Amino acid sequence: MTAKRSFFTAAIATALVCTAITATAQSARDQISIVGSSTVFPFATVVAERFGQTTSFKTPKIESTGSGGGMKLFCSGVGVQYPDITNSSRRIKKGEFENCAANGVTDIIEVLIGFDGITLANSVEADILEISRKDIFLALAKEVPNPDGGDELVENPYQQWSEVNPDLPDIDIEVIGPPPTSGTRDAFVELAMEGGCSAIESIAALEDTDEDKFKAVCHTVREDGAFIEAGENDNLIVQKLESNRDALGIFGFSFLEQNSDIVQPSLIDGFEPTFESIADGSYPVSRPLYFYVKKAHIGVIPGIDDYLLEFTSEGAWGEDGYLADKGMIPLDDDIRTESAASIAAFETMTMD
Repeated sequence: MTAKRSFFTAAIATALVCTAITATAQSARDQISIVGSSTVFPFATVVAERFGQTTSFKTPKIESTGSGGGMKLFCSGVGVQYPDITNSSRRIKKGEFENCAANGVTDIIEVLIGFDGITLANSVEADILEISRKDIFLALAKEVPNPDGGDELVENPYQQWSEVNPDLPDIDIEVIGPPPTSGTRDAFVELAMEGGCSAIESIAALEDTDEDKFKAVCHTVREDGAFIEAGENDNLIVQKLESNRDALGIFGFSFLEQNSDIVQPSLIDGFEPTFESIADGSYPVSRPLYFYVKKAHIGVIPGIDDYLLEFTSEGAWGEDGYLADKGMIPLDDDIRTESAASIAAFETMTMD
């Protein structure tokens, strides 16, 4: 055998050994990997802790990456180097579903777990704000109808809440909220801002004539300092509200419940966010919560099926379950029963 051939033979052998070691290391993962929504994070965490305490499996590793960030990681591929589950405070988008499929993530189990309300809150030391979705849009949109009249859209000129609505206080508009990768941000612009946008006749008409422009106008948040991005850390928002009584913050109802000694919710369109008003749909800024599971990882990563059973048990997501104690609004009995059966059968989703 020539020296050159011996060199290549040795190199191939070394590569095969390295590949085998890498594959062995990857296949040895024995802990569920979960990413995604900061809103779903506390619910997933309490389930994971119970799961770790009551089964022989390790407590799942959970990272709060935001709904969009979690979907990107989840959809990157199938294999133990990728997350098994992603939490989301909105339904998976069509583009994300297609990206998953393009990367081989084709069998996805969708789990609707409950509901949450998005709150606009301030310090308990301040007055409670009574506000409409139209007020929210006019205060936070990048472009608004010209206040001098006409249908022309102009850069948002409003600096104080009283300029938006004379019934609101003479304080600067300062709202602290999540970044665009957050499901909370997605839901806020869709439910609160678009809801207010639709109350303005000239903009509402765009939905029929130019839907793309309608969405762009309704969903684009101003960037002149009135809206302040605080990352995915809701605790940071609460800290800022505690130190600045004039500021408002955006986060989920469950987080509001956990910090009710520090912050209080605004009334939106006359409704206070409560367990009851979110459950019956009267509170206008409420949303479903989900998580998504790779079916291909079930049986490969130990415990995924048992984690699903724990999350969808009556003791967890039921009306009197421990997730309701954490602030999650449960699904009704019939939906829970139907969903639990579908999940236990590992039925995968389709995208309309």
